[in-house]
Amino acid sequence: MIGRNRSDDPIRRRIESLGTSMSLPTVRRALGLLEGEHASGRRGGGDDVMDVRVYEPGDEARLIDWKSSARQGRPMVVQRERHVTSRVWMLMDAGRQMTGSCASGETAGDVAANALRMFAALSLRRSDDISLVFGDAASITRVPFNGGFSQFEHTLDRAMEREWSHDRNIDALLAYARRIRDRDALIVIATDEHALRREHVGTIGLIARTHPVVLIDVATLNPFSAPAGTAVVDGADRRRVPAFLRSAVAAEQVRAHREFNAEALRRELSRYGSRMIRAASSEAMFDEFVRLVSLSTASAAFNQLHASRHDQNDQNERRMGGAA
Repeated sequence: MIGRNRSDDPIRRRIESLGTSMSLPTVRRALGLLEGEHASGRRGGGDDVMDVRVYEPGDEARLIDWKSSARQGRPMVVQRERHVTSRVWMLMDAGRQMTGSCASGETAGDVAANALRMFAALSLRRSDDISLVFGDAASITRVPFNGGFSQFEHTLDRAMEREWSHDRNIDALLAYARRIRDRDALIVIATDEHALRREHVGTIGLIARTHPVVLIDVATLNPFSAPAGTAVVDGADRRRVPAFLRSAVAAEQVRAHREFNAEALRRELSRYGSRMIRAASSEAMFDEFVRLVSLSTASAAFNQLHASRHDQNDQNERRMGGAA
């Protein structure tokens, strides 16, 4: 059953400890990395530099740091940590397709909900306001929430106790996101790997002009690689996949096709300054989330070391110039 209360789940306990075990500066750096740069007019001149990398085709020209480019002899792009405390909008695909199974035995909805809990654990640590929205073909519902992480979990658990009987409506969910007026507020969209079409990616690009966007992309079970004896049921029409259709060749074709589509989607979203987090289970989603958080810490340490070395080189050059 999707949305069942699993407060004793080890993943749930790890998510809860995620926010409490991290210092506030680390939480800010982690969310800053996940939010990233987006196509708003916000200059962010007072923000800290988190990362400097070589310019790639598709990067916005405004992100080029000319001082770093002059030092390196080639265009360099900077990523900055956002210092603002704002609202986080969490948009959950509540279509019945989210009852589809993952390889872990969880539903796509369960994995997506745990991903939202990860964002909530850090966002509430930063004292952000959270708005939780569920959408399917029948309605778009904003779920009232106010309080700490325990209250968020309770609110999300209650919201997940629904029929899941309507089709998804990604168009309506993205249209809702486009109407969000909290400029620069983080928007997290949680769905599965079958939801987005090319036109949806373009819509996300429009949203990313005014908001940082993170897509939670849940990978569902490959119906042709399920263990023998396992009943594979389609999340949309509830029909079972006949056992005689399962083969290693078919399973590999589906896997390769899904991986290709996921990588193409990741590249397209990256062009708009948006980020995608993809996983096939809550545990894998947690590991990927923690990996990104760790990158923010390592990036900050590297930049601090790089800046220190650069300052030291400048001092040495001035000393040599004075001696001459």
